[in-house]
Amino acid sequence: MKNLLAFLICLFIPVATDAQDDQTARQTVIDTPGLVAFWDFVKREPEGERRFTAHVADGAPTEYPLDAANYVKDYWGQGRAASYADFPLLGRGPFGQAIRIRRETDPHFRPFLFVPRSRLHDTPLDIKGEDRSVTVVVWAIRESGNHALAGIWHEGTDLHQKETAGIRKVERGQRQYALFAGLNKPGSACGHVSENGASSFLNKYALHKCNSLGQSPEVPADSPADVLDRSWQCFAMTFDHRRDELTGWLDGKAGDRWLENPRRGGLLGSAYNAYMQGHWHRTPGRQPGEDPDFPADQFYNPPEDEPISVKVTGETPDQRTEQREYRFTKISVTLQKHPDGSVTETARDLVALRLNPWWYPHGIYTPKDDGSGGPFTIGRVIHSSRSVGFTGWIGGVAVFDRALGAGELAELAKLSTQD
Repeated sequence: MKNLLAFLICLFIPVATDAQDDQTARQTVIDTPGLVAFWDFVKREPEGERRFTAHVADGAPTEYPLDAANYVKDYWGQGRAASYADFPLLGRGPFGQAIRIRRETDPHFRPFLFVPRSRLHDTPLDIKGEDRSVTVVVWAIRESGNHALAGIWHEGTDLHQKETAGIRKVERGQRQYALFAGLNKPGSACGHVSENGASSFLNKYALHKCNSLGQSPEVPADSPADVLDRSWQCFAMTFDHRRDELTGWLDGKAGDRWLENPRRGGLLGSAYNAYMQGHWHRTPGRQPGEDPDFPADQFYNPPEDEPISVKVTGETPDQRTEQREYRFTKISVTLQKHPDGSVTETARDLVALRLNPWWYPHGIYTPKDDGSGGPFTIGRVIHSSRSVGFTGWIGGVAVFDRALGAGELAELAKLSTQD
């Protein structure tokens, strides 16, 4: 009798379906305060082209429908046009659908999905200026690559290199904010912001970027369904203007990441030079290695008020060497001792630079009009080198107009876990 009763009860208990689970996950994102746009690749225009559209706040001026394009054709006049057919659908994912960014073998074909600048300029998605924070979250499976996932990050097509030979449309960089799949640390969640749309520290590239401690593995995009279901990860970046901190998060965890010996840090060697130039500039007299023409707005000198720790690394009767750790830097300082017990700093060197979080004391680049700003792109960005970039599956893209907290990002990361 008990078994029969249990059976009858089960008949009337609703069982959660995959669609219900997807809707619950979707609603979690929609209900997170500060949401500007959320593409789940399920929501589409009801008719016409049936483009993917975003979930937006009530009263938003647009739902940001996504166009498809091949930027090589648009800027070089080479290759074929792109269409939605170039983004295969998975039929599953954290919110029920996902698009594939493929490892294209045709060097003249680099498709992406995008919102043209003319449709986003001065809308909530156009996060820019002083005292503005931003969060970008992308649920993805990384097959390969370390480049762009989503954001407003037109890198420009004005770099003089072999790939730009014969280019038809030359434009300066129009960078604002974007999330990448690692860049200098492949597979990490790499946030990128720019104050000028162009380069940093006299390098030809923009270099204000962070890297989460965690790094995602490479998973073949054609893996069996059960493997793909276990492989979703949540990439995120936050820029908190109140703290001047740019942070990368993978699966809800940021982690501390340092670059040791930044002088030999490749592109980030330019940040080392920007630090030293700022230090020398503030030191009385002309210092060896100082460039008097280095622009002051490109100095990179994070706050160094009270050290977190001090370690004596060498000492003689006349001199002491210390390694001091601050929030964003580790420096080696040489101190000259004086008979009265006082000391004078005689030398300084930057020995480590924090990559997560990264100190960023600027606002976000503000294009003057819709003709000088970049589009919001998903899967790739416009850039001079035309590399393949990230490949894999993207199952959701969300943008918020504030810096989400660790707890909120952990909740969004749970949505990528499929039982």
